[in-house]
Amino acid sequence: MTGQAMKILIADDHPIVRHGVKQVLAADADLVVVGEAKNGDEALQLARQLDWDVAILDFSMPGRSGFDLLGDMRREFPQRPVIILSIHAEQLHAARVLKAGGAGYLNKASAPQELTKAVRKVAAGGRYVSASLAEMLAGDLASDAGPLHELLSDREYRVMWLLASGRQISEIARELLLRPSTVSTYRQRVFRKLKLSNNAELVQYAVRNQLVE
Repeated sequence: MTGQAMKILIADDHPIVRHGVKQVLAADADLVVVGEAKNGDEALQLARQLDWDVAILDFSMPGRSGFDLLGDMRREFPQRPVIILSIHAEQLHAARVLKAGGAGYLNKASAPQELTKAVRKVAAGGRYVSASLAEMLAGDLASDAGPLHELLSDREYRVMWLLASGRQISEIARELLLRPSTVSTYRQRVFRKLKLSNNAELVQYAVRNQLVE
């Protein structure tokens, strides 16, 4: 990409966040936003239509979130890196995002200082992680056995996290564009895989494993 601008695709359901991301990137003349989406479906549609080098997707968007899109993006654009931007701390979701194929995970609070550096690193073929996250991941690799929540599928993990964050089944169904009965099915799968019996135990598990703030 030497000698030409790096083309960025961004997606976030909040216009003010999209504006902020564009402002940060605009400070570097070699980075140009070629498309912006307000939800996951629109982001995937633009990804298929536009020529882009790096995608920056919000972790949580109505319907298909940036996290949900990682599988599709990897299959359709295996050579193009995706950075997940989130309001949530790294220890909550970063490891899961990287294992799902994300090239980087960045907390929105640190985006003004780190986003440009992250974009350049992933565009060069690397992965972007902070020093604290790298230390946490190294600790996980040193462990003999991973935590039970690593057995969850991406959708099960999302439902688990929303439940542990205090969301009701009806709220989760609206956010993920699913039927309440489908969310209930995911909840039962989560309980079975985590060896839990109810929501209270799920919250305790999530707090113990630092999955919720």
